[in-house]
Amino acid sequence: MKPIGYWLNRTDKALTCHMNGMLEEFGLTRIAWQVLNVIQDTPEAADTDVLSILAANADSATLTSAVDAVLADGWAERSAPGRLALTRDGSRRLADVAARVDAFRELSTTGISPDEYRTAVHVLERMSQNLEAATSARH
Repeated sequence: MKPIGYWLNRTDKALTCHMNGMLEEFGLTRIAWQVLNVIQDTPEAADTDVLSILAANADSATLTSAVDAVLADGWAERSAPGRLALTRDGSRRLADVAARVDAFRELSTTGISPDEYRTAVHVLERMSQNLEAATSARH
């Protein structure tokens, strides 16, 4: 049996590759879609909100580039200096993307029961917390 790190890396690559391909027709990547979700879920989101909420998903340069891309493509706008909001068109387009993302989620969990999914998430969460706590204790 291969170790969990192997499966974590392989799963993340598969998720990213499939999602990027699926989102390509919308002009999005997985990380840009995640940025849009932060903006949607955080009214008057600041760039710092995006960077902190998605810090585990990508580095600052990648996130900043994704913010720039969603601004340039008209998904989002600057509602005030340093603040982000979805445009009307961005909200509409993001709703269109949601159906595709739902199909992606269904595909990725085929043959996995809701209990198995919850267990997997809880185990990964505990592993992360264990390692983060140990790292914090060392510093």
